[in-house]
Amino acid sequence: MPVVDAEPLVAETRPIFPLSVDAYHQMIRAGIFDEDDRVELIDGALRAMPPIKPDHAGKNNRLNRLLTLRAGDDALVSVQNPLTLQPRSEPEPDLMLLRPRDDFYASAHPTPTDTLLVIEICDSSLRYDREVKVPLYAAHGVPEVWLVDLQHRRLELYREPGIDDYRLVLRPGPGEVVAPLLLPSLRIGVDEIW
Repeated sequence: MPVVDAEPLVAETRPIFPLSVDAYHQMIRAGIFDEDDRVELIDGALRAMPPIKPDHAGKNNRLNRLLTLRAGDDALVSVQNPLTLQPRSEPEPDLMLLRPRDDFYASAHPTPTDTLLVIEICDSSLRYDREVKVPLYAAHGVPEVWLVDLQHRRLELYREPGIDDYRLVLRPGPGEVVAPLLLPSLRIGVDEIW
């Protein structure tokens, strides 16, 4: 049988239909996603979230405890829950410090005006978190983001949100103490994170 050379596939050029947060919520209510499905809505696209490795989970547990003990009644610590960024994004940061609310956000997911701090813990996702999620948070006015870089044992603080990024980036070193701008009494030594 003669071999026929196949034509190379042409890249798909039709636009993708972006989902809104409301459409995403309808899909959740309709049962399209299982509780174990790890997806988040970023700029209208459903993005798979990588599995959580033990070092990532351990860091999340450590920070959750530190933040909970130190924040007391001044903030609510939210762990891997949605943050609504209308109209087309609903990421699930590893941790958030939220303004206290009587209903504990049972009636609606928090929005940027509810946030005091967003924390992303990064291992294999560092580039994605830095280049996609951090600018997304800035564009929606999230006041402060911390990236906890597990591979390099480094903390990055993003402050002063602008249209597409943060104007101030800090990289505190060992021995330094950090605190969220909107909750300055919550002081954490960089060494305590590791």
